[in-house]
Amino acid sequence: MIDKNLLNALAGTMQPSGKKTVKQERIIESAIILFAEKGYSNTSTAEIAKMAEVAEGTIFKHYGTKENLLLSLLVPFLRDFLPVMADELMDDLMTQETSFQGFLKNLLKNRSEFFLENREVFQIFIKELIYKENLKNELLPYIIENGSSRLTKVIENFQKRGELVNKPAEFILKTLGTVISGFFISRFVLLNRQSISDEEIDEIIFLIVNGIGQ
Repeated sequence: MIDKNLLNALAGTMQPSGKKTVKQERIIESAIILFAEKGYSNTSTAEIAKMAEVAEGTIFKHYGTKENLLLSLLVPFLRDFLPVMADELMDDLMTQETSFQGFLKNLLKNRSEFFLENREVFQIFIKELIYKENLKNELLPYIIENGSSRLTKVIENFQKRGELVNKPAEFILKTLGTVISGFFISRFVLLNRQSISDEEIDEIIFLIVNGIGQ
């Protein structure tokens, strides 16, 4: 079971890579420990440098910014553990009796809790993903690949049960992805919200299920 707090999960899976210098390994180890203990915003590069026993300039030399340091930890972690996280999510959400509307509600509530637990990380990750083309090209296809293969099976299952329109699963998946990702990004990144209410979740589900036409 992967810890839902990504910083704690990073700390729990911390292992030397063997591909970095001794100083880089100490910086990474110290950053993960401090991020997990104090949170990203409450941790300074000076504190990381002190724990790692390096000059603060060494951090900037290797990583440029604290955001880049976080991403250098997060990207390999997601690449290694995203399939496991996706499988655990589907196992949590799907039962034989779940309706499509019930699945959507469970999904939105589950991801709301996850993004709230990791709000700082999510905000940084999304903003960097928007502006850094290399990060987008490296990670976005991997995220889509791991999510789409599992959600396509879910969509096809609900189509067989007559709960979804007879449209290509890829079309439905893209539509859901656009609406749901926009829902979360607008609230947690653009509006910097602290929470999402059940009423908001019910409203977006109503729009997805019923559309907005007369």
